Amino acid sequence: MGTETNYLCLSPPRNVPVITGSKDLQNNVNITLRVIFQPVASQLPHIFTSIGEDYDEPVLTYIMTKILKLVVARFDAGEVITQRELVSRQVSNDLTEQAATFGLILDDVFLTYLTFGKEFTEAVEAKQVAQQEAERARFVKEKAEQQKKAAVISAEGNSKATELIANSLATSGDGLIELCKLEATEDIA
Repeated sequence: MGTETNYLCLSPPRNVPVITGSKDLQNNVNITLRVIFQPVASQLPHIFTSIGEDYDEPVLTYIMTKILKLVVARFDAGEVITQRELVSRQVSNDLTEQAATFGLILDDVFLTYLTFGKEFTEAVEAKQVAQQEAERARFVKEKAEQQKKAAVISAEGNSKATELIANSLATSGDGLIELCKLEATEDIA
């Protein structure tokens, strides 16, 4: 292509929706790609004679669809979501290279829309619900274990208190009076 600087003005954005598949066989990945492009002015005569004056529609639709399908197929559905920037960058790089062979310069390439098929969306939602239920079950189990520990500690304390009271009553003639004082103090506290 060289270092030509003889460009025309930018075109209006072109949006191309594509339904493609991911590496993990999610076949309903819906993506819309937006590009802003311009032809290299010095290549316009060649573009017009080889493709025609309405060169942008067939060329851009073809290469955008082809590149999107190739790039998305390298990722599984989860990666397409979590690594969207990487996917977008690879699409942009590959598309820019491909467009240059047709005498087009891409000034902006952006993934504007990304969704998945109903089955995949439902599976993701079901997984999230299952994770929330597992977390809830873990919380309930931990709460029950804490209540069990509290009951054991309380029982041990009551046992020790009973033992101390019995020892006090056996060693002191005034044990009953002391027991009443302890109970009154406990009620006050």
